[in-house]
Amino acid sequence: MKHYLGIDVGSVSTNLVLLNHRGELVHKLYLRSQGNPVLSVQRGLAQLIKEFKDVEIAGVGTTGSGRQLIGQLVGADLIKNEITSHAIACLNLEPTVQTIIEIGGQDSKLILIRDGVVSDFAMNTVCAAGTGSFLDQQAARLSMEIAELGQRAATGNHPVRIAGRCAVFAESDMIHKQQMGHRLEDILAGLCQALVRNFMSNLAKGKELKPPYIFQGGVAANLGIRKAFENALGSELLIPEHYDVMGAVGVALLVMDEMTSQKETTRFKGLHFLNEQIVTGSFDCDGCANQCEVVELRQNAIVIACLGDKCGKWSNQINNQTNKITTQVG
Repeated sequence: MKHYLGIDVGSVSTNLVLLNHRGELVHKLYLRSQGNPVLSVQRGLAQLIKEFKDVEIAGVGTTGSGRQLIGQLVGADLIKNEITSHAIACLNLEPTVQTIIEIGGQDSKLILIRDGVVSDFAMNTVCAAGTGSFLDQQAARLSMEIAELGQRAATGNHPVRIAGRCAVFAESDMIHKQQMGHRLEDILAGLCQALVRNFMSNLAKGKELKPPYIFQGGVAANLGIRKAFENALGSELLIPEHYDVMGAVGVALLVMDEMTSQKETTRFKGLHFLNEQIVTGSFDCDGCANQCEVVELRQNAIVIACLGDKCGKWSNQINNQTNKITTQVG
C-alpha cells in the first residue's frame, strides 16, 4: 500500500506524518529540533522504519522554515510554504473554516480563508511574546510543567494586567505582580490575555475575523490561551485532533494529490542516508554586491546541495552535476 510522507521542519520542532492512500493519518512524530533539523529528521525517519519496515513511500513533501534544506536532503517531490500547508490541512478537516490561528514554538500566524482559498495572512517572526518558547520559559521559571501553566491560567478569576507586547517586559511585569502579592493563577490568566491581545493588535489589526475558527500549533494545547482567545473572539475554537502536526499533514495531502494526479515516480532518495554523515556549512559569496551567505549540505564529505544564493550560481552548479550523473547512469 502506498503511503505519503509529510515533513514540517520548524525552529523548535520537527514533525513527520505518514498518510495512507486515502489521506488518513497512519502515524505521526513530534520531535524537538534542538538546533539540528537534519539530525532530527534522521531520528524521525529511523523511528518510522522501525515501526513500518515494509512501507512504500510514494511521495514526500516538506514545509516549514527548514523546508528547502530538508527537501534537498530527502529528495522531496514537493516543497511548500507553511501558509499553504496549514490552510490545506484545515480545509480538509473543516471545509467551511474562515479563520486559522496557528502558534508554534517561535512564530505565530493568522490565515484568512474565504470561499475555500487563502485570501490574506499575517506572520509574526520577530518577537517571542505569545509563542510556545516564551510560555515554556515561564513554566520553567515557575518550576511547573507547561500543561500545568495552562490549566492554572484557565482557573484565574481576576486576571491582572500584564504588558504583553514584549517578552522581556511581560516577564518583568509578571515578577512585579508576584511581588505585589497577586495570586499566581490570576497572573497566569493575565499573561494569557496579554499574549492574545498582542496577537489581535498585531496580526489581526484591520482584518475581519469570521467563524468557524481553527486554533492549531503546539500552543493550542494551552487551556489558558484557548480560553483567552475564545473570550476575545466571542466564539468557540475548533482544536484539531492533530493540532501539533497540521503543517506536516497539509504538505502530505498536497504531495499525495500531486503524485496521484501526475502519476509520477517519487524523487525520495530512500532511507540509506540515515547512517551516513550529514553536515552543513556556510560561506560568503563575493561574486556580486548581494554578498550571499551560501549554505552547503554535505553527505559523506560530498556537497549535495547549496542554498541561499540569490542568483543560483552555486545551487545550479550542484543541480547540473546531479543531472549529469543521473543521465550517465540512465
